[in-house]
Amino acid sequence: QVQLVESGGGLVQAGGSLRLSCVASGRTISSYAMGWFRQAPGKEREFVGITWSGGLTSYSDSVKGRFTISRDNAKNTVYLQMNSLKPEDTAVYHCAVKSDYSGTYRWASEYQYWGQGTQVTVSS
Repeated sequence: QVQLVESGGGLVQAGGSLRLSCVASGRTISSYAMGWFRQAPGKEREFVGITWSGGLTSYSDSVKGRFTISRDNAKNTVYLQMNSLKPEDTAVYHCAVKSDYSGTYRWASEYQYWGQGTQVTVSS
């Protein structure tokens, strides 16, 4: 199995930036797509973005232009750089592994392994 550990969350003012990290262990993730999701209390888990094995990315419209996903396969790590943060970005952010090759990457149920999440709080 793959174990995922997110870090880098915290409290930031609106307009600020945070960089989240997701370190994988147990197996290499170099051939996997890695997604980021977020979940606020009482809300459904929401797709944020994904990085494919070749480094290409796709994002939710709500974060496009503000967030950037990158990966360092040598470190078995995926990053989420968050700029121009807004209060509505407040959530627990999770990374996840998608080990199949379907195109349904915006569905949380398509991901096989999940990290415990890291809290991001954006104040106004």
